Formats: sequence, C-alpha cells, structure tokens
Amino acid sequence: MMPDSPLVLCHRDDIPENSSKGFDIAGQQLFAVKKRGRITVYRNHCPHLGLPLNWLPDQFLDVDRELIQCASHGALFRIDNGQCVAGPCAGKSLQSIDFSEVGGQIRVRIAGQQSKN
Repeated sequence: MMPDSPLVLCHRDDIPENSSKGFDIAGQQLFAVKKRGRITVYRNHCPHLGLPLNWLPDQFLDVDRELIQCASHGALFRIDNGQCVAGPCAGKSLQSIDFSEVGGQIRVRIAGQQSKN
C-alpha cells in the first residue's frame, strides 16, 4: 500500500492576512488562519458540541480578528495553539492539522486518501 500523499489546500496567498479560509478536502472539514504571516490549520469541529465553528463561509475569527470564535455558542480559541480561552469548552483545544508548505502551497495529509495531482 502506498503512503498517503499530501493534498493541496490552497496557496498561502489565497488566505489574506488576519483572516481565515475553510476547506472540504477528502471528506474532512478544515480551516486555515493567517496571522502575522503565520498559518495554522485546524479541524472545523468545536470540542464542545462537535459542530462546525462557522455559520458563514470562511468566517472563523472574532470581530477583532484576534481569536477563533465558535459561531454556535461564542467559545473563543487562541489562533496559535487552538486552546479555548472562553466559553463552555474552556481548557479544551481545537484539533490542529499538521501541514507542510512547498512553494507557497499549503499541503495536508489525510489518512486513507491518495492525491490525484
């Protein structure tokens, strides 16, 4: 069996500074945030009720664009490590997704999926 191949989410320039972008890739709901030029990628799944964090496409940040916010119940998460700092899931964290950046492309590995690129 061949190892899982990386799947391209997007180019880093597709995510504006201080914003977020959602993805549905290989059956997984993910999102990426770019803050101070640094990108982080998380599973789009609130640890409180298991719901997606966003109600609108690509809207994962609070109004100040300093924290990730769950649209369902307002929980707030740190962008850098996904830790919940306010709300009913305080102390829990979002599930981070390992990724690589090659030539500006953000790539993730999803278990059991093969790249068609």
